[in-house]
Amino acid sequence: MPLPRSAVHKAATKDEVIQIRAPRQAKALFGQAAALRGQKLSEFMLDCAYRQAEATLLDQRTFFLDEAAHARFLDLLDAPPALSADAARRLQRKAPWEA
Repeated sequence: MPLPRSAVHKAATKDEVIQIRAPRQAKALFGQAAALRGQKLSEFMLDCAYRQAEATLLDQRTFFLDEAAHARFLDLLDAPPALSADAARRLQRKAPWEA
């Protein structure tokens, strides 16, 4: 079973350097978010990058289905469920930062 991210980060030696350039506004935003989590900026950036990389890799996983399951899967993709009234209302709302 894989270790939780926090355990992986604490157990791993930090022997590699990753450098990025970012606009001042982005750094300020990242710093503010890191402070809210009680993390150093580098810890916050590494955690976010780790989660995004993991999600990207998991999104590319291959899975195999028998013919019947594959046909059912394609049917589900071709006929998504109807949008509920509640979901439709939520999609019409402006995001808090757009208001």
